Amino acid sequence: MEFKLPTRRNEKLHAVLGNVRSNERLETYWKCCNVNAVDRLHMNDHGPVHIKIISNIGLKILRMLVEAGVTPGIVKDHKMDVKDAEVVVFLGCCLHDIGHIISRENHADYSVPIALSLLPSLLGDVYSEDENAVVTAETLHAVRAHETGMTPLTVEAGVVRFADALDMVGGRARIPFQAGLINIHSVSAMAIDKVEIKKGKKDKPIVVEIGLANSAGIFQIDELLKHKLKGSMIEGYVHVVARIEAGPERKIIEKFEM
Repeated sequence: MEFKLPTRRNEKLHAVLGNVRSNERLETYWKCCNVNAVDRLHMNDHGPVHIKIISNIGLKILRMLVEAGVTPGIVKDHKMDVKDAEVVVFLGCCLHDIGHIISRENHADYSVPIALSLLPSLLGDVYSEDENAVVTAETLHAVRAHETGMTPLTVEAGVVRFADALDMVGGRARIPFQAGLINIHSVSAMAIDKVEIKKGKKDKPIVVEIGLANSAGIFQIDELLKHKLKGSMIEGYVHVVARIEAGPERKIIEKFEM
């Protein structure tokens, strides 16, 4: 399967990426996630496109945090390397939604045992047995903590959670919207035109700029993104700015009836 990721001379990440690319079971599970989420529930994408987007976002955010002097959990608590933190973020992004093959409801809980069954093949022989156990544990925590209701205890888990929320550009909501699901969730998602992650200042090293075509997009930021960022362990390093794009606001719906 095609999966582009900037590994930046991280040989461990490169090896794990290769294992992900060649894992037919994982690829099929991602497709099954979308059968439930998209085809049956008419929700937004939770399959391979979503995974590839947030994996790149997550790595970018983690690297920006490390550059700003933030220490990942696997480095602080297990005396491993930043390169291992990148592996944890990547695998956390790959596996966080896998529980959708069972159910949308409580999918984060279901994702943990499924991820545990997949991790031996994804990690392969990259790590020694004890290091493999640590990476597995840290990845499973990131998988479960991506949903609000559980507090991330590591920078890596917070990155996965925030990256997941940043896949919010309108195209991801097009399927439920075109299927006739007109509510504040679908309309507000359609109002978001772009998300850009930029280098900020020393006190806020990460700036997220969100371009809106319509004011309805504020709901996505105030009700969804804000709650994903709050308590994530990285909220103190992030500045979020949302702006209406130049010109008149784009009309999203003609009318709404009850």
